[in-house]
Amino acid sequence: MMKTYSAKAADLQPSWYVIDAEGQVLGRLATQIAHILRGKHKPTFTPHLNSGDFVVVINADKIAVTGNRLDQKVYYRHSQYPGGLKKTTLRQTLEGKHPERALEHAVRGMVMHNRLGTRVMSRLKIYAGPTHPHEAQKPVIWTGPEALLKQSTAAK
Repeated sequence: MMKTYSAKAADLQPSWYVIDAEGQVLGRLATQIAHILRGKHKPTFTPHLNSGDFVVVINADKIAVTGNRLDQKVYYRHSQYPGGLKKTTLRQTLEGKHPERALEHAVRGMVMHNRLGTRVMSRLKIYAGPTHPHEAQKPVIWTGPEALLKQSTAAK
């Protein structure tokens, strides 16, 4: 009789990966990051555990988008006061004070919207510039089963 493998929390060993977002398309990069954070690239994937890895994204301010998304994509937030709807375009977000929030918003929409999703998102570290403070964890450059778009087009 075959038994389905289910990992225990003590068996999981998270790794650290670095992804350079310069020139990457926003949505395609976000799906790669969500895949790594969730742990679906591992044979020990367990749906009810945080079995994913840590992801450090650098150069988030140099992310690319296709079409007219810079001006047509709008982020909404509300202050909960009457007339408190705020609108921000993707261009304003990327040129503003926190350009990493565009990528964070895209990845957040791709993970679960529950407590496990909150724990998964806590493993995502996004930085606008080329440096990050996680050198002590010895992160490796992500070259997963589906290499990122920039690397696959460079090989052709």
